[in-house]
Amino acid sequence: TVALEILEQVPQVRTIVTGVGGGGLVSGLAVAAKAINPHVRVIGVQAANAAAFPPSLVAGEPTRLASFSTIADGIAVGCPGEITFAHVEKLVDEIVTVTEEDISRALLMLLERGKLVVEPAGAVGVAALLAGVVEAEPPTVAVLSGGNIDPLLLMRVIEHGLAAAGRYLRVIVRCGDRPGQLADLLGKIADQHANVVDVVHQRQNPHLRLGEVEVALSVETRGSEHSDQVVGALRASGYIVSFA
Repeated sequence: TVALEILEQVPQVRTIVTGVGGGGLVSGLAVAAKAINPHVRVIGVQAANAAAFPPSLVAGEPTRLASFSTIADGIAVGCPGEITFAHVEKLVDEIVTVTEEDISRALLMLLERGKLVVEPAGAVGVAALLAGVVEAEPPTVAVLSGGNIDPLLLMRVIEHGLAAAGRYLRVIVRCGDRPGQLADLLGKIADQHANVVDVVHQRQNPHLRLGEVEVALSVETRGSEHSDQVVGALRASGYIVSFA
């Protein structure tokens, strides 16, 4: 039904990208889409940590994964079904994989820019496009299949997505343990127009010299380039900076 609606509304659609677990959704899409337009490309996407189809396609038969774990639990299937595997092998043009970071970035983009709450399994198609794993000329359709996501998981995914997009910087800065040092450090970050979210002093590290302290910082930035500017400014000021 989804494929029919897509092709009726956008007859010139070239590529359909959708998530793949056991293979039911992508099989149905491929059957319907290619019956209307044999030239349309159907691409399935799996989470890299739970990708049973790539080894199965290589083996020529459904192959069970020894273990799998992913935030995209809706497509975390350890072995393809016999019927769906046959459909995928015959009709689906390609199966690709995306990382957990790719999925997090896609969820964040959909939430922030598209105002869409999508569960991780439903966002892997967008993740593949954003990560460049799928190169498709427009018009391309990415199927968003489901919005069943726990609020606590969503909160963690947002934080993870911010970090993956370079907008949430976690660093450890080694500096002198003396009055005014922390104010100077935070001032340098403020000069770069970044926002400090959290500060933790650590004095128990045996690698610290007498009179030294490590400051663990969580900083909000505008992106990877801005994060690099913040770190560069701290190092230029003589601070020893490492990533948490």
